[in-house]
Amino acid sequence: MSDWRKDKDLFEVVDVRNIKGNFLPMILAKAKKKTVGEGMCVIQSFEPIPLYSALSELGFEYETDKVADDEYRTYFYRKEIMEANLPGGMDVPLKPTAILNFREIDNELANIVVPFWKLIWEGENPAIGQKTRYLLSLANGVGGGRFRQATRELIKGYAIGVTSKELDELFELLVWNQGIGTFASEIGPSPLFGAYKLIKEFEGKGAERADIVKQLIEKFGEKNPDVGTRYQPRE
Repeated sequence: MSDWRKDKDLFEVVDVRNIKGNFLPMILAKAKKKTVGEGMCVIQSFEPIPLYSALSELGFEYETDKVADDEYRTYFYRKEIMEANLPGGMDVPLKPTAILNFREIDNELANIVVPFWKLIWEGENPAIGQKTRYLLSLANGVGGGRFRQATRELIKGYAIGVTSKELDELFELLVWNQGIGTFASEIGPSPLFGAYKLIKEFEGKGAERADIVKQLIEKFGEKNPDVGTRYQPRE
């Protein structure tokens, strides 16, 4: 074992079990402040698998101890300083916060859903590239009337390099497959199409991709009740 595991009980403890909102930005902000040789312990009621890749991309190693059926302690140790491999050092936006909704029902259910998410989105050596996965998931979301999901996939896909030309052709296919009427009455007024129009507008102004993603997150991120996956009453 690496030497850091001997001192893991001295790491800063962050208990997120009773946090109702999206705690992922807070965890990432704390992680980025850690220097090489420092660590932190995240306590969650289910195994926090989505955090593994997010912090690994920042240079962290990790180890998880299951203390009880509703208590997992994951120790993150910063081995090196790394930047997220996205424009402007961004993290992939819109993490799977919907997983927290399953925890509200039952921790065992959450522990079933999380590995399933990992299998689909973080499986080893996938034959379908990540950008194509996001585009396929976007199209499937529209086909199922899940514009919330489709919007999130568009933003994540754009963040990792999907081009506006690819989106142009995708929306052409949506018109073809869903029909003109559905496009006019359902897709056009949706947050999905709003996010697409924002990309086109800002690219037309010469904005950088990283700046466009920031605008997308601000207008079509977790704070938007038509996009966020945690309940928020409308004003």
